[in-house]
Parts: sequence; C-alpha cells; structure tokens
Amino acid sequence: MIGFHPVQTDKDIAMVAKLAREIWRKHYNSIIGDKQVEYMLEKFQSEAAISDQIANGYQYYLIRNGDSSIGYLAVILQMQESPQRMMVSKIYVVQNYRGIGCGKAAIRFAEKLCVQSGAKMLWLTVNKYNSNTINWYEHMGFVNARSVVQNIGAGFIMDDYVMEKVIVADKE
Repeated sequence: MIGFHPVQTDKDIAMVAKLAREIWRKHYNSIIGDKQVEYMLEKFQSEAAISDQIANGYQYYLIRNGDSSIGYLAVILQMQESPQRMMVSKIYVVQNYRGIGCGKAAIRFAEKLCVQSGAKMLWLTVNKYNSNTINWYEHMGFVNARSVVQNIGAGFIMDDYVMEKVIVADKE
C-alpha cells in the first residue's frame, strides 16, 4: 500500500537526498548529462538544500510502500498567485516501482493537498526531452501551458515545459 510520510527529521531529509542521488543518476544522465545531474543534486537535492527548502515553505513527503521509502514528493503552496496555485516541485519514484501506480497516487495526494489549501491549480515543470514523463503528465490531466528556460548557474540551464492542471474540489 502506497503512503506519504511528511519529511520532518534529519533522518527523513537524508533519505530524500539518498533517493534523489539514486533516481536522478539513473534517469537524468542520458537527458541532461552527468555534470548537470551532479550540479543539480548538490544545488537542489542535497541535505542542506532540502532543509533550506523546507524552512522556506516546501512540504516534502517520502513515498512509502509499507516500511520502504520508494520515492519522494515536494510541493509548495503559492497563495499569492492568481489563481491560487500549488507547485509540484519534485515527484520521483525509484525505477523498480514505476508503472504500478506510485506516481498516480502521488499526483492524487498533491491534488488533495491543493483542495485542502484552497488552491485552484496544480503545476510543475518537466524537461522538454523527458517525453515519456510529459506523456504521463498529459495522461494525468495536465496541459502544456508554455516553455521556460532558466539559468541555474555554473553554465547550466533547465529547458522545461510548464504543465498545469485545474483542480476542482469534489462536491460531496
């Protein structure tokens, strides 16, 4: 059974950083290259970076299958935006658990967080050359809203699509 554990302790943060290293090196080296992967892991997914993000409003969750951590999710609420939005900053699952509903469960969990917070839109960025993931997000109801290129330092850029999904609260 897939569950979501809030990342709150140093041990949790260390687990997220460990999962990031495993997942990113296997998945992204062929898309953006080893050097950019290592730079981004240090800049965005190190224990220090994750701690800083949590201190600045990001909500991290370990994706769990029983007692095993198999991925992670990070969201940040942007209530100052119009419409009010929630960004899915990170959603990653280890390779052995892809294709069995973990990512879908994570998106559904993020949608519930959106509804609970009053946000009206869920959004994320995805690398333009990550075609299988783009197709999966479209299958999950996201639409490609625009392209964005961001300079992330050290001569590297992120060349992404912004994908959005309008969230409608269930009327029960």
